[in-house]
Amino acid sequence: MTRKLKNLQTIHDSKIIAIIRAKDSNELLKAVEALSEGGVKVIEVSMNTPNALRVIEAAAARFRNDAVLGVGTVLDPATARQAIDAGAELVVAPVFNPEVVELCRRYSCVVIPGALTPTEILAAWQAGADLVKVFPTVPFGPPYIKAVKQPLPQVDLVAVGGVELENAAEFIKAGCAAVGVGSSLVNNTMLGKGDWAGLRQRAAEFVAACSG
Repeated sequence: MTRKLKNLQTIHDSKIIAIIRAKDSNELLKAVEALSEGGVKVIEVSMNTPNALRVIEAAAARFRNDAVLGVGTVLDPATARQAIDAGAELVVAPVFNPEVVELCRRYSCVVIPGALTPTEILAAWQAGADLVKVFPTVPFGPPYIKAVKQPLPQVDLVAVGGVELENAAEFIKAGCAAVGVGSSLVNNTMLGKGDWAGLRQRAAEFVAACSG
């Protein structure tokens, strides 16, 4: 099995992508460790994070065998290439840019572009996306995912925006391959206090919810 296929399998098995905006590499390393111990094995570091590429490089070097480290909020192929060079094995975007998808495929990196309408979702899938991020899902919820999956059952979807512990399982039941979870899993208060035990427990709760 290739490294990319292994990473895709991890995403499908984990069903959760933790979205982190850490202030430095030390904070991120501790957060990734806690998340991994709690069962969340896929981590997306937003490009809005200070020194994001340096943070990714440090985390990828340490957790390459324990988690899939990725970068989010990628808008152009140049940023995607920089992230891949830094060790990212997953590139997530809020929108669909065909050039980003093409570059990630060239370097065997998992790519998840963002889309909302069925037309956008299918275009991203046909361009070669490994999964498609439905964003934002907060105004529509699980019923929208279910409606999209009816004509597009072949597309692997990731719901992002408005995913909470209370509704994560509903998105999976509606047809999502995974959910992207931000502050409801990893919030600034938890990171600021260094509450790694709390983060580990929260991760385990999300895993239990999505596995049921």
